Amino acid sequence: MNVKKQSILTTSNLKPLLFFHHESFNADTEYSSHHHPWGQVICVKSGIFVLTVKDQRYLAPSGFALWIPPYTEHACFNKKFAWFRTININSYQAMPKNTCLLNLSKLSQAIIDSFFDRNIVQPESEQDLRLGQVLIDQISAEPYHNMYLPNTKDKYLAPILNELERNPADNKTLAQWAKKVFSTERTLARRCQQELGMSFSMWRQRLRFLYSISLLEQGKSIQDIAFSVGYSSVSAFITMFKNISGVTPELYRSNTGYKKN
Repeated sequence: MNVKKQSILTTSNLKPLLFFHHESFNADTEYSSHHHPWGQVICVKSGIFVLTVKDQRYLAPSGFALWIPPYTEHACFNKKFAWFRTININSYQAMPKNTCLLNLSKLSQAIIDSFFDRNIVQPESEQDLRLGQVLIDQISAEPYHNMYLPNTKDKYLAPILNELERNPADNKTLAQWAKKVFSTERTLARRCQQELGMSFSMWRQRLRFLYSISLLEQGKSIQDIAFSVGYSSVSAFITMFKNISGVTPELYRSNTGYKKN
């Protein structure tokens, strides 16, 4: 396992408006727990970024971004390769107060791409400083939500969730899972609400959405993706995907620039 430690930079009174960095995680790479005095937007370009804040796990698939407020203790561990860009913001007053998932607009993505394409580490020219302020204003107005996939160490739920993460297409009902772990459907349903803050069906739906994002990135057909995540019909899969992301899988693929094989 590769372990990376994030150093805390000392900033002067002349703090930059924002500064940029891009990086990739190899498989089984960890960032140990750390924090920094600036806010951070992590834009995921490939893979799924896994972040832990106060024992809560947040997952951001490619095309989405995570907002981490300043001085927020957080750690990262990715089982698979992920490529991401960070926008570090010192002027964060208008940003959300808590960690959340951001759905960046095309305008925000275009400004970010412009800075990175030009290898700008920190805006310095008058034009780039204005562009940086526009980016902050735009990001602060983006829709955001806590679209994470909770986990638990509960002795009944943990083995079920772990098995589903290994095989999202598993269609066992909660009653069938209850028999496997020597419990009852009612007990498991209650524990899902207590431990996960949502129903079992909602948790599985979110898992399948996240898994389908990675398959879209690989160029799989919508039909293949639907069957791979346990749907017997393409229309049901598209409905689920649109309910969560707001767009169809094909439009999502088009917006994020992925090509179908």
